Order: sequence, then structure tokens, then C-alpha cells
Amino acid sequence: MGTEAVYKNTYTIGFSDVDFLKCLRCSKLFEYFQDTAGEAAERLGAGVGTLAGEYSVAWVLTRIRVEFTRIPVLNERITVATWPHPPGKLEFRRDFRVWDESGDVIIGAASTWVIIDTNTRELKRSDYIRMEYPDFIAEHALDSQPGKLRPSGKPEPVFRKVVGYSDVDFNGHINNSRYIDYIMDCFPVESHRQYMLKAIEVNYIKEVFPGDTLLLCREIPDDGDGTVYIEGLNEKDGKPCFKARLWIKPRHGAA
Repeated sequence: MGTEAVYKNTYTIGFSDVDFLKCLRCSKLFEYFQDTAGEAAERLGAGVGTLAGEYSVAWVLTRIRVEFTRIPVLNERITVATWPHPPGKLEFRRDFRVWDESGDVIIGAASTWVIIDTNTRELKRSDYIRMEYPDFIAEHALDSQPGKLRPSGKPEPVFRKVVGYSDVDFNGHINNSRYIDYIMDCFPVESHRQYMLKAIEVNYIKEVFPGDTLLLCREIPDDGDGTVYIEGLNEKDGKPCFKARLWIKPRHGAA
């Protein structure tokens, strides 16, 4: 990888970053991705402050796919790397890799971002902002890109969530990492004890704001293929705000 294109951060996984099994919470991983991507964009002249101050736009994650070789645990020191790919008409693609202290790749991710007008909430073309693009590298973190998700049947309601203070970020809507917590809350604790993620893919479709109520729905296929589909519907109009698919496997040592 070219050093100009790749940006890295190192994290030591702390108590507030893990679940009851002392494994890194998936939502915290998404926060690592978001923070590392933000710092990388800052280095390219398109940081959060610059976009807000000069263009009145903000970065928004629209799609992401994450694949796990293993999930790191409490007190592990990991390195998160990210690099961009050439932009499309509207989309900016960015990949991620996570290494452990032994230098082994344990997580890979591919993501798609857009910029929205912070006043009108409308999409802007990628050439609306000026970025100091690096020499792009052809390497990809994953063999596949995140695509459009849809259920195979009719997902069943699991729980409702009223959006409040702790769910909202500086863009005024639910932060992408909070959706991951909602997704994980669609499973009982015992399921988390018995199973773990192999991969997760999320489509972020429509913004959700404070006071909105989300209906979380889940579909587990009858064929037991190890996938679960989850979506969040805004009760105002019944339309999906996000869609997700998870690939799971039995946790090693689970009874």
C-alpha cells in the first residue's frame, strides 16, 4: 500500500469498549472506523470542520460490509487502517483493515459514503467539495462490496426504540454505530453467548431524528443457513430506515 493513501490509528481495547464476554462490541468497532475515516479525510482537506464551514455539508455512511476472522478482546492493542478509492458521481468508497499485535489481519471492511447538505438534507455530487486525493491504490480489503439488501420473507417485530439524546450525533440524526447496538439488541443475551459474527452488512437508507420511533424487525430463515436479516422501520410512515444482514457461527466453546 502507498503510504500517502493509507491512514492508521492504534487502539487499546478498554472496559467501555467490550461486551459481557469481554469481546469488542461491534458498535465500538464502527466508532473506530468512523473516527479513523474522519481523521483520514481531515488529512485530505475534507474533514468534518472544513465541510461544515466551507460547504455546509456532512459525511454520511450509506453502506458497509465487515468481515471478521476473529473478534479482538479486552486489553488487546489493534491497528485500524483505512484508504480511499476513486470517487463516483455521488459516492466515496473507503476500505478498512484491522491488525492485531502479531500483525495478523483480523477484520476487513468496505464502505460507501456520501455528502449531504446540512440545511436541505439533500445529496451533493462528489465534485461539490475539493479533496487532495492521494495516489490511489488498487488493493481492496474485501473480495465483495456492500450491496442492496432485502428480506426473503416478512420480518417479525422484535422491539420498539424511541430515539433520544444518547442516540444522536452532531449531524442531528442517529449515528451509524448506534444502529449496530439496536441490531445486536434484537438477540437475547444467551444467543450472544452461543453465537458470534462472521460478517455484517448494513444499508443506511433514511435519517432518523430525536422523537422518532423505530420498529426493529428480524427474519431468521427456516433453512438455518447462518444468516439473519434485520430492518428498522420508522413508525411515522412504516418505511425502512436501515437494513442489515448478519452471518453468524457458533462461538468456540459454547455449550
